[in-house]
Amino acid sequence: MSDKTPFTAPGTSADLEEGLALTPKFDADGLVTCVATDAASGDVLMVAHVNAEALAKTIATGEAWYFSRSRRALWKKGETSGHTQRVVEMRIDCDQDAVWIKVEQVAGACHTGRRSCFYRAVPLGQNSGAVTLEFRDERAFDPKAAYRTKD
Repeated sequence: MSDKTPFTAPGTSADLEEGLALTPKFDADGLVTCVATDAASGDVLMVAHVNAEALAKTIATGEAWYFSRSRRALWKKGETSGHTQRVVEMRIDCDQDAVWIKVEQVAGACHTGRRSCFYRAVPLGQNSGAVTLEFRDERAFDPKAAYRTKD
């Protein structure tokens, strides 16, 4: 692990599953999946990834930090939009390869202008033809107005 983070290498299965040490099992790219839900409603807002530095910053600041796989860069939620996430609770799964954060979300979580990134439903029971998604959430804000470039 990096000198910048407080994490040690994962131990045995028993250590991971029953131990008290936070020892995340980062994948080959140094990432774990992070699910963010609304602390009040329980709704899933987004799924992203964190590396050791993003996880450590989230723990230290109480604000959500992620790692962008496409940009290969660390980012703080709300950095350009102002739509921040204050972490209320953080949990790690049984084998420490996924993180769940319950957050207080300011405005919408999705860059498309919606409250959640999960704004379309997949209809079930179709067994032929192309699947047509169904919108479930309207835009909560204008993404062009919310997102600004960093100075």
